[in-house]
Amino acid sequence: MKTLHSLPLLLLALFPSLTLAQEKGQRFELTARASEIDSRATSHPEIDFVFESKGKPADLQHASVDTRVKAKGKLVIWLMGHSAGLFERVNRYGLHAIRVHYANGWFGKFGNSSPGADGQQNGHIRLEAATGEDFSPLVEIPKPDGMMERSFQFVKWLSKNNPEGKWEQFIAADGKGLDWSKVIISGSSHGSTTAARFAKHQAVDRVVMFCGPRDQYEQWQALPSATSANRFFGFSHVLDSGWSGDHYCRSWELLGLHAFGPIVNVDQVKPPYQNTRRLTTDADVKGDDKRAHSCVVPGGASPKAADGSYLHEAVWKYLFTQPVDQIGSAVPQDPDCDKNLMPIAPKSEK
Repeated sequence: MKTLHSLPLLLLALFPSLTLAQEKGQRFELTARASEIDSRATSHPEIDFVFESKGKPADLQHASVDTRVKAKGKLVIWLMGHSAGLFERVNRYGLHAIRVHYANGWFGKFGNSSPGADGQQNGHIRLEAATGEDFSPLVEIPKPDGMMERSFQFVKWLSKNNPEGKWEQFIAADGKGLDWSKVIISGSSHGSTTAARFAKHQAVDRVVMFCGPRDQYEQWQALPSATSANRFFGFSHVLDSGWSGDHYCRSWELLGLHAFGPIVNVDQVKPPYQNTRRLTTDADVKGDDKRAHSCVVPGGASPKAADGSYLHEAVWKYLFTQPVDQIGSAVPQDPDCDKNLMPIAPKSEK
């Protein structure tokens, strides 16, 4: 027993390079406030976009990278509240990840109103929130407060404060912004909808949409896209209310995802899920539609196997790493999916 216990010490003494190899790299998790990174940043309380809430910082941003894993040279930008479980997984896949504070508070004010004359009211606001450019008359979000510039400034900060992560690889050659060809834009619910709208406008490497996108009364999903349709991946639960109103099937078809395979139930089909872009689950969520909505992202609501492991580990890896040139066979659009949804007219006042 003494010999066995002393063997590792002997090996380390004889082969010190092994020690270096084992200790090389680590997983880094970093946070920083947007208002401290960029002095030009401002708050917009009229759309609930502020730096502090209830005495606590509201503009905290998150980043992580695992330098023990061979880097794929891709940056995930997450457009929703920080998801530690998701960040842990994308880091395992060799991806960098950041979550930025961007102007998404407008949805509570305008999200359920009329889609506007051109059927793109929410789409215009989403694009302004993402780019900091003037796309909507309803909000005024300058460039330093848009998702694009917030992400750029955060990556510049990370390149200085976490040199081990080599974040500078995501900065464009001219140094004026990010290299969006290396970006995977992702989000859940409201965030997945903004991710999809942004990717229609700006070419990115990939779009990963959890429980979304919606904007069910709008038409921007069918606009010409800067990001090719085969780069959009969606995952949702069949009990999510986004299905009962044809919201998800509609958005996925308007995005053109039926050209790359059928809707596949990941609990019945093994990876690579017929190389489709439209994934669903019917895993047990106790009939709770709210849990169904959130269960597709790693977390407390996510379904687990008998041994306690998450059921959808393979799905998450597929969404972020499946080669985009591997596609399924095209299928017809679903005739039962209503793509001409109209908002319910408000009751007239007496």
